[in-house]
Amino acid sequence: MLRRRTQAAAASLVLAVGGVVVLGPGAQAAGPAVAPGVVPVAAAPAVVTAAKPKPTPLPVPRDTVRPELAIGGPRLASTGLVTDLPPGVPRPPALRDVSWLLADLDTGQVIAAKAPHARLRPASTLKTLTALTLIPRVSPDRVVVATQADANADGTRVGIVPGLGYTGRQLFQALLMSSGNDAAYALAAAAGGRKATVDAMNAEAAQLGAHDTVAVDPSGLDAPGQTSSAYDLALIGRAALQLQDFRQYVTTKQAPFPGRRDPRTHKRYSYVINNHNKLLYNYPGTIGVKNGYTVAAHRTYISAVTRGGKTYLLTEMYGLDSSWRPQAAMYDWAFRYGAKARPVGTLVAPGTVTTPPTSTPSPGARIGAGAPAAPGASPSPATAAAAALPGIGLASRDKAPWLGVGVLVAIAMLLLVLGSRATARRRAARH
Repeated sequence: MLRRRTQAAAASLVLAVGGVVVLGPGAQAAGPAVAPGVVPVAAAPAVVTAAKPKPTPLPVPRDTVRPELAIGGPRLASTGLVTDLPPGVPRPPALRDVSWLLADLDTGQVIAAKAPHARLRPASTLKTLTALTLIPRVSPDRVVVATQADANADGTRVGIVPGLGYTGRQLFQALLMSSGNDAAYALAAAAGGRKATVDAMNAEAAQLGAHDTVAVDPSGLDAPGQTSSAYDLALIGRAALQLQDFRQYVTTKQAPFPGRRDPRTHKRYSYVINNHNKLLYNYPGTIGVKNGYTVAAHRTYISAVTRGGKTYLLTEMYGLDSSWRPQAAMYDWAFRYGAKARPVGTLVAPGTVTTPPTSTPSPGARIGAGAPAAPGASPSPATAAAAALPGIGLASRDKAPWLGVGVLVAIAMLLLVLGSRATARRRAARH
């Protein structure tokens, strides 16, 4: 009897473990395990019907900043959609992004936004800050000799050759058009090294008021603690577009780039590099700026379009749609309704908010990953960055849900072992 009860209890626990489904935001519980995209059937029919794939749900951003501490205005502290539309003006079209912001480039007025201060991974949009920081430091005509360390960059590379020279202009084109990580490192080396470049980038971000931004790698590759926000990317993109050289680089669709040298003729070959910004080829009036992607960051984007004397800037983070058409739809809406929509915030002018707003936290308050900010408290950039990694600041990644499942499995196995030993002892006693 003891054996049967023990085994039944263990079986119940095993079934409980097998039936556990950890649900994230937007997830649904499932029945028996089946191949992805296949609908389970009750009997044994000859045909298995493929289910229509559902769009991947967007994660939910954590609380980001208290309204009184939100740079650009209290409404920009929201983690949801923020608009102020008069009657007759429809909502802006949906974007499959965790965070985005639409602003008038010239006035700095924020027209609409969604979780604009959510701290997320910037991917290669951070190269916009790299270029903004280094264009004044590396002349377009300066010759930079590439090193092996530059050429060994991870991720996207333009193909620089160690020991050969490149002008600053060519490296900036490679950085902004082809998103070359090797070009980012070569430019950083020319400006005093990667650490000096990162320090200068963070100083530039602070000068702009971009206090959600922590630069760690000038290429934008994911690095511990590296974060930005849709609001900050708008500040960075707006400032970069004030540089004439930057505008020229990001609107160039194709450019020749030097390759290897023929060992016999010593002639250097060249090849054509292309701009990765799809909007530049498909939407009239596009003037930049920079796209990005990593597996962890997902799609990120800074874009800008000018038409009829009006220029709008759109920034996006953690996007799930690689098409240029949703952006085009947003710009269509902006040029039709942007002047009628009431501003919900503003892009602060450079030099006006050089330190992050702070206030005295309440007694006993603590700020950390997964913990809401206490009244009046503001997380530091380092704390915010730590909270954002490895879960990129999303509530769906706060804990390791399988820990509890492992404990249940261990208990079930222990009960099975104890039951077997008790049975063995009874059998031995009978003999």
